[in-house]
Amino acid sequence: MQAPKHTKLALALLLLTVSTQAQLPAGTRDASSSSQPQQDPLRIQANDALNQHDYPAALKLLTTLVARNPTDPHLLYDLASTQDALDQPIAVETYRRAIEADPKFFEPHLALSLLLARQGDTKAAQAELNTTVTLDAPDPSLKARAYRTLARINQPTDPAGASTNLLAALKLSPETPDDVLLAAELAEASNNLPAAEAAYRRILITTPYDPAATSALTHILLRQNKADEAEALLTAALARNPSEAEATPLNAQLATVYMASSDPAKSALALPLVEKLHASHPKDPAVTRLLAGLYARSGEYAKADPLYATLISFSQNPDPTLLDDRADTLIHLKRPAEAQVLLMRALANPAAFPTKEDLGSAASHLAFAASQNNDPQGTLQALALRATVLPQSPSGLFLAATAHDKLHQAKEAADLYKQFLSVANGKFPDEEWEARHRLLALRNQK
Repeated sequence: MQAPKHTKLALALLLLTVSTQAQLPAGTRDASSSSQPQQDPLRIQANDALNQHDYPAALKLLTTLVARNPTDPHLLYDLASTQDALDQPIAVETYRRAIEADPKFFEPHLALSLLLARQGDTKAAQAELNTTVTLDAPDPSLKARAYRTLARINQPTDPAGASTNLLAALKLSPETPDDVLLAAELAEASNNLPAAEAAYRRILITTPYDPAATSALTHILLRQNKADEAEALLTAALARNPSEAEATPLNAQLATVYMASSDPAKSALALPLVEKLHASHPKDPAVTRLLAGLYARSGEYAKADPLYATLISFSQNPDPTLLDDRADTLIHLKRPAEAQVLLMRALANPAAFPTKEDLGSAASHLAFAASQNNDPQGTLQALALRATVLPQSPSGLFLAATAHDKLHQAKEAADLYKQFLSVANGKFPDEEWEARHRLLALRNQK
């Protein structure tokens, strides 16, 4: 399962809090921890500069000290963390030199892994952290931080491993609000929705009406078909008059709750709410797509199409489900040729679709558009793709039958018309009439 968007933000915030040595927790050692004599004035000046966060001065002093003591791990670590604080790429190499000088020195392992993660090299950061957590730390909170960072890195691809990392961190230091958030996200990734709900509610007890936690809990409630609870939660949060930036996603979710309601009076509230949101945020892609979807759902395809077209124009590689949504709108607007072009573009990379149902939907639309365009081969190719992810449907049987009919493949067409009639059961009166008519015509052609 794809990880939630706030996961990446949480990891980024976690890493930013440890970007320099001065930001590491209590217990971190610096140059004064070295076993070398402390009478060296340069060491005293370097320590003073580090304590005052005067990194340019510390860099000059530590560079000289390292030149004199090239294998001193503590000096190398101080120099690396100073370079790190000044955003100098050479910090990676210097951290590695400190580790080489003392492979069991905990701090450079941790600092290097955090730097690699900030640089986006999560694979290398993960490998470094796996080593880091095996070492003795001068303070338990340092090892707990390593486990927490490892949990965040593992979260997208190994939720079970991330849970193990989080539990290891909690054995070393008290639980934090970020831990509760991570636990909620991991429970959601494991499809343990009750556990995710409980964790998000714990966050809201500590920080009532927190917009991110409110939004996340709403998502979980909707997945559990608890629309009434979701509506109450959102209404209470919006009643607190949050900032516009916070209120916009909450209002969008409230519109989604209204859309899911079986009460016509409530479902009717969704469209005006999103129209108002779109008027205030015309360039917000999430709001624009929500409005386009509502127009399509209401049968106002002429209003939906330009919104979808605008969203597609924003990206060189648009979401294939967005292309499918616009194509479906074009089909309803009796513009199947344009729809077929969009759908062929969307289906050029089937793996890009988030679910097999999304892929099957696009393939179904392509089969219909191709049929409307009198392209029987295109229809059959689309149906073959659909069959790889979804079971056969009555409408698919009918489209396949008409495609073979147009290709003058009488036997195949007749067999498929019969299969269609055997499952239609009066649900497709027009198509059933046509199938019976074509079966008579095919029989007379023999």
